Amino acid sequence: MDGTAATRNGEASWEELVTAALLGTGRRPPAAAAGREAPVALLDDAAVATVRRRAGLRPGRAARRPEPAPGDPRPALPAAAARRLATLLADRSGGTGGGRRGSSPDLMELLPQWLAAAAAHGYAAPAQALPALLDAARGRTDLRPAALAFAGPRALWLARLNPDWRFALRAAPGGGAALPDAGDDEAVRRLWQEGLFAERVALLGALRAGTLAVARELLEGTWPTERAEDRLMFLDSLRAGLSADDEPFLEQALGDRSRNVRATAAELLSSLPGSALAGRMAGRAAACVAVDRTAATPTLVVEAPHECDPGMERDGVAARPPTGRGERSWWLAQLVEAAPLRIWPGRLGGRTPEQIVALPVADGWQGELHGAWCRAAVRQRDAEWSKVLLGSPSAPEAGGPGAVSLAERAKLLAALDAGERADWVAGFIATHGLSEAFQLLGVCAVPWAAPLGRAVVDALDIARDAGSYPWSFSGVMGLAERCLDPAEAARLDGLLAIPDEREDASPGAGGYWAEAFQRLVTTLRLRATMAAELTPDAAPGPSGA
Repeated sequence: MDGTAATRNGEASWEELVTAALLGTGRRPPAAAAGREAPVALLDDAAVATVRRRAGLRPGRAARRPEPAPGDPRPALPAAAARRLATLLADRSGGTGGGRRGSSPDLMELLPQWLAAAAAHGYAAPAQALPALLDAARGRTDLRPAALAFAGPRALWLARLNPDWRFALRAAPGGGAALPDAGDDEAVRRLWQEGLFAERVALLGALRAGTLAVARELLEGTWPTERAEDRLMFLDSLRAGLSADDEPFLEQALGDRSRNVRATAAELLSSLPGSALAGRMAGRAAACVAVDRTAATPTLVVEAPHECDPGMERDGVAARPPTGRGERSWWLAQLVEAAPLRIWPGRLGGRTPEQIVALPVADGWQGELHGAWCRAAVRQRDAEWSKVLLGSPSAPEAGGPGAVSLAERAKLLAALDAGERADWVAGFIATHGLSEAFQLLGVCAVPWAAPLGRAVVDALDIARDAGSYPWSFSGVMGLAERCLDPAEAARLDGLLAIPDEREDASPGAGGYWAEAFQRLVTTLRLRATMAAELTPDAAPGPSGA
């Protein structure tokens, strides 16, 4: 600390204190004795300066006191649930992936489910848990949305004080800034004109949730002057609440100077089955596919486009195919994918989707045509076509007419309702086991429906009895711990014993399986207890500060 800094703070520097001690307080009295005897004042100042020198701390100007944390009007957690949260946050070990994990539940893997349940009840996070909650979210990006929603506004207040938690501000709409009321036209337009990009995106999203017309008016007013990357982000925000009213603006965006903006506008328009673009794509796609009635059996014939004209490019068709892909098949796939699925029954002799998909396709075009129909069903969230293209779960390799990969099957499943999804995956597991089911299980609603839960447990039991490598199923077992209905715990007690090992089984496999089933049962019962703690008989009181 130099003499100037000391003088500014009304304190003597270390050199001044040493000089006063050497010369004596009679000749060099302390600068700020403040009514104290000079020798006492010198020793007091020296003691304070010594502590500061040892701590390496330089005294500075008093900082402005931060504003108080905002209140959280949500009700407080029940006491038992608050204790449970502290336990879950204290267990930072996380899962160990494959291999042996013991018989104790993995508490960190239960934290996302606990947070979702607490948010569904509308509880506020305890103030004392916020630092640990932010630390947990910092270490796991998948945890952040649920953790920040539960933590509420006080987490953003804390994040402004600690650089380690700045991710919370980046994740919050508008960087955590307060948005003006949608009815305050002047404040809305000022923020749109002068705000940071994150604030403008947040404002547009908030307006799209309520006043769509105002959001479009703002966007149209500044669209020509926005940067290409910003236009793309703004356009992407239109997905929420997309409607026919957005079509005129999106049609204009088809002429944008940015290829990515044009492609996104075309994708959004193709999601509106009644749009003019969807009609243009329907005409092009229908001209490429027809029924050959001269064959012994009605057969689909395909005549792919011979060129990609400017009109096709304007409507989002990419002219240059990926490496290894033929041009004509590439153009055909894009046309069929963007065409409304409802055109095909009328175009193909009044046949139902099931009858259409069952028709043979000439000249090896079946994979291309069915694959495009799959992508169209996913984009348009058409449950009827998705179900047909999935085919029967008990078919060989469960490969439906158009589903050529597990990823595509999972996307098609997402268009079905929760019950149909669970039934299809249960049928898949019953026929094909668990070796390929992990990705399909990920799209099923939680907790799993009873038929699906039973299919998973039965398949695990069969794998154990067959002497399979137990660690090959650790991913499915971990998923079952989080997704199986806790009511299934009682039915699993018979699986806890260590079975007699077959001669061809992996060494120690029986003990591993018993351990894994014990962890599964323990976890299910713990989840049931956690749910009960969040739903006490007594109504919770207001949250503390």
